[in-house]
Amino acid sequence: MRVTWNGDRVAASVRSAGVAGLRAAGEHVLTESRKLVPIEEGTLERSGAVGVDSASLAVTVSYDTPYAIKQHENMHYRHDRGRSAKYLERPVNQERERVAAILAAHVRRAL
Repeated sequence: MRVTWNGDRVAASVRSAGVAGLRAAGEHVLTESRKLVPIEEGTLERSGAVGVDSASLAVTVSYDTPYAIKQHENMHYRHDRGRSAKYLERPVNQERERVAAILAAHVRRAL
């Protein structure tokens, strides 16, 4: 009997799938958060971005305007209907299961 071990190839494939899964999961959270982000001129919404660090297998979803944090944290600001503070925190918490499923699907396909 002959056994061929492809552990390194499998590990690399799973890692690559994990990076792709993190990006897809981050894009999902960004899409959901854009439904809540306060809109005046659309600058805050357009500043949303997803970044993936493949070395540490970490994903970042962020908004990059000088007022993004204030808009996110101040629960007393008035927003248009359907828009709110915690526009990023809420989707992260509410979409937790969907994010896990997106990531799992990518890794499963690699196996």
